[in-house]
This record gives sequence, C-alpha cells and structure tokens, in this order.
Amino acid sequence: MTPPTDDQPPVEADADEIRTLLRHQASTVTVVTAPGTPAAGFTATSFTSVSLSPPVVSFCLNLGSSSWPTVAAARHVGVHLLALHQQDLARTFATSGIDRFAAPTRWQVGPEGVPILDDTLAWLLCRVIDRVPVGSHAIVLAEPELVRSPATGSPLLYHRGGYTGLVAGADGWAGPVAA
Repeated sequence: MTPPTDDQPPVEADADEIRTLLRHQASTVTVVTAPGTPAAGFTATSFTSVSLSPPVVSFCLNLGSSSWPTVAAARHVGVHLLALHQQDLARTFATSGIDRFAAPTRWQVGPEGVPILDDTLAWLLCRVIDRVPVGSHAIVLAEPELVRSPATGSPLLYHRGGYTGLVAGADGWAGPVAA
C-alpha cells in the first residue's frame, strides 16, 4: 500500500476503507469485565469519555461477541486501562474460545461482583446507564462510581494493527516505543 498523498482521490467509505483509516488512530487499550456466570471480559480500544458533568464513559461491543449476553444484562462493568507491559493480557482478553480469567490472569471479585484485574494502570467501576445498538455493535454508556487512579507507567496503545506505547522523557512524553 502506498502512502497517502494529497493528489490521491478519495474512495468510497466502505468497511475495509474505514478499517484501514482507523488503523492510523492510536487508541488506549482497555479490558472491560462484567459479572455473570461465567464472568465476561474483552479487550476494547473504543473506550472514551463522553461527559465530565455528569461523568459518563462509553465503549463499543460487537453484538455477536461471546461477551455481549453478559454485558447486555450487567448493571455494572469494570473498565481497566492497561499498561505498556500488559500486551499478553490484552491478547488474552481478545482471544475467543478460552477462559480469559484462568491463570495466568490475576484478578479478584470487586464491588458489585465485577471482576477487577490486578496491576492494571487504572480502573473504573461503572454503572451501566444505556446500551445503544448501532449496526453490528452496541455503544455502552456507563457512569463511573469508583476509580483507581493511574499508577506510574506508560499506557498500552493500539496503532496500525499492533501494540505500542509512549516513553517518558525529561520534559514529558518523548515519543512512541514498540511494545
């Protein structure tokens, strides 16, 4: 694929073109967990702040995902921001057909029965306030009730189909680092 130039004409915005374009957007890697029998969890790069007053966050989930039935019924979810060193945890929760909570995943039952992953950069316990179906996905809107503030460390990012992060320099963030 050639790099884009200003003289390249625009193309129709189909699913493949949108996916290609979005690969250029760096996204924070999160794992969302929900209580249930069994508990559910999945890797999401769609987490975002919607409002600060009142506090509302969102994430998206495919309606065909094995996690959707549990998330669809959950009153609370956990959103875990992963640290740069947690690529394996991100891959575990992105893998279908496995017990994502089995060893080596370290976690505990938190408030409202929500699985809380150990040693993440930060986490939020959120009350689900709405689920909005849009195409193949649902946008889940949630109100943070408890937060564990970020620990020292670099966030795990997803960019161009792989994991990456940022390194801290003397005057702040110095640039990307391969994960």
